[in-house]
Amino acid sequence: MKTSNLLKFGVLAIAVVSILAVLSDELSSQQSASVAIDSDDIGGVVTSSKGPEAGVWVIAETTDLPTRYAKMVVTDDQGRYVLPDLPKANYNVWVRGYGLVDSSKVKAAPGKIVNLKAVVAPNEAAAAEFYPAIYWYSMLKIPEASEFGSKGAIPANVTQADWITGIKNRTCVGCHQIGQRSTRTFPREVPYPLGKFATSEEAWFRRIQSGQSGENMFNVLVKDFGAAPMRYFADWTDRVAKGELPHAKPTRPQGVERNIVVTTWDWLDEKHYLHDLIASDRRFPTVNAYGPLYGSTEYSVDVIPTLDPQKHTTTNLKAPVRDTNTPEALGPGHAASDKMMQPSPYWGTEKIWDTKANNHNGMFDKKGRVWFAARLRDANNPDFCKKGSDHPSAKLFPMERTNRQVTMLDPKTGQYTFVDTCFQTHHLQFAYDANDTLWTSGGGPVVGWINTKMLDDTGDVAKSQGWTALVLDTNGNGKRDEYVEPNQPVDATKDKRIAGGFYAVMPSPVDGSIWGSVGVFGGTAAIVRLDPGSNPPATALAEIYNVPKPGFGIRGADMDKKGVVWVSLGSGHLGSFDRRKCKGPLNGPNATGDHCPEGWSFYKYPGPGFKGLGDNSAESSYYTWVDQHNTFGLGEDVPMSTGNLNDGLIAFKDGKMIVLRVPYPLGFYAKGFDGRIDDPKAGWKGRGLWTASGDRTPWLKETGKGSKPLAVHFQLRPDPLAK
Repeated sequence: MKTSNLLKFGVLAIAVVSILAVLSDELSSQQSASVAIDSDDIGGVVTSSKGPEAGVWVIAETTDLPTRYAKMVVTDDQGRYVLPDLPKANYNVWVRGYGLVDSSKVKAAPGKIVNLKAVVAPNEAAAAEFYPAIYWYSMLKIPEASEFGSKGAIPANVTQADWITGIKNRTCVGCHQIGQRSTRTFPREVPYPLGKFATSEEAWFRRIQSGQSGENMFNVLVKDFGAAPMRYFADWTDRVAKGELPHAKPTRPQGVERNIVVTTWDWLDEKHYLHDLIASDRRFPTVNAYGPLYGSTEYSVDVIPTLDPQKHTTTNLKAPVRDTNTPEALGPGHAASDKMMQPSPYWGTEKIWDTKANNHNGMFDKKGRVWFAARLRDANNPDFCKKGSDHPSAKLFPMERTNRQVTMLDPKTGQYTFVDTCFQTHHLQFAYDANDTLWTSGGGPVVGWINTKMLDDTGDVAKSQGWTALVLDTNGNGKRDEYVEPNQPVDATKDKRIAGGFYAVMPSPVDGSIWGSVGVFGGTAAIVRLDPGSNPPATALAEIYNVPKPGFGIRGADMDKKGVVWVSLGSGHLGSFDRRKCKGPLNGPNATGDHCPEGWSFYKYPGPGFKGLGDNSAESSYYTWVDQHNTFGLGEDVPMSTGNLNDGLIAFKDGKMIVLRVPYPLGFYAKGFDGRIDDPKAGWKGRGLWTASGDRTPWLKETGKGSKPLAVHFQLRPDPLAK
């Protein structure tokens, strides 16, 4: 009897121990996968049929706020996520990632743990629908070198580098992304279909004539390139239609890429686009802390959109012109048309762009005012700009016409000031000097500036501005002398003027020089250094440094605090130039561009390249900006580029490319960005990057017609679960 009871007790004890062991294992497992959240967070674990899903995005979107709002984060190596600091609202939450298709959307609110079930893609084709555009665009075939030089249908003056630059960041990807679903296929579910065609070449010939950019597309692809690209674009879309898939697959976010928080807001409207936004003074990034963002709408409409990211509200301010007889900034001399060659598949014959102000981009000054490269009148310059004027700059280089000037908005008073410049403007940057000099690009044969301190003190617009030609010291005597013109050979006894104005403009924080990128829309890709001297209209001297191979196709550029220039290149590289590495003379008869290849370095952008060109990236970056003040969190002096085919931005840190991707909606494309520190003591929450979707065609994004431009905030957490 005793033996039997003891046996039963022993069996029971073993069972209890086993149950406790199981419960302990389950509890341990739950604790390892647990996620701590606050009342304004949503967190949980993402799993699929394969287990925890690491490196995938969790997206929360709401329309409960004054404007559409979304936040996106990446899961950690255990599939855990935290969506931090969500405004009070009801959200749709879902999972997106490479190797997956979108999960079902789950209704959720802040303060809740929401575990999500990811859906493994049933096949490669379904997975590829979520690849960034570069994976699809890299399928485009590039003509072999033997087809150039009048040996085929391509015009004799077009080189292979010209071709690649043309289909990348000079023209095709200079206005919108290519490779997303709306461009790798022909639009069918649209209000105004293109029609039926015998071949895809004919369809492409019709497609490029659509809307108010049709004339520009037609001129480049047909007039400049002899219509030869039509065959290659047709072959590409035919292969896609037949089911061919990209030859490479994207990897999921790794390392610090998993710590990135992306927040987006809709602003402006569905018919117009944004070229750029500005958030702070790039020299003093705490200016306008927590304040509104200001957008530039370029050729689309005469408003200045603003976004208050604290209240999630948007406002459209009128962007006026000074002169009532100012014509539209469309048609000849502009990069958009007032007439259409063919209707748009999305808008038909409706003329949706009607700007006069043509506000290209803005810059904050340290007083919190916003300066714009914007138009205020017609092209005919005032008399003080022209030949016969006693203006110091006009005496040396008179200017007859300009298509865009400068304006200034004071948000505190609402006053909008017109600054009538003799030189044309495109990009703006403030110098690191006592006069808060505003340097400009886009001046054609000259570089112009405004002494904003003098303008504030005197109100004298004419006296406060100046401009200078770009003159190389080819006689090597260290001063500016009589010069030969750009189309004349070098004369060792004289200096030489060079043509082609700045595209990007970069005041140096090191020595007061001004740098710019040149050769963006034609000619030789290069950067130019301008030393203003004591009397800039008469004393400024330039140096030019051509981009050597393997680089080509320059676009936007910026400078770090050491004076190193960083540039976006159509060759698929981030380029850098360090003048300190130059070994030979920097002036004299041989210093005409090719004299310092040793100053250049090249770093290939991420993403696959075109086949047949060796190791390359199809990335078509539009602009590069340097985070001089660690506004993002990767450190000071980190160069960053727009990843126009990578759906985001690309940072270069410690020899590694880091992709800041916007996973939703697919098709994100930026033309510039800015950094701001809202609170230096608030850690990662007090700093971040700001950018706008800068494509001219918001309706080509994943969300289709009705999509609005986006304002985007990138922040970098210490880890994927920080809140």
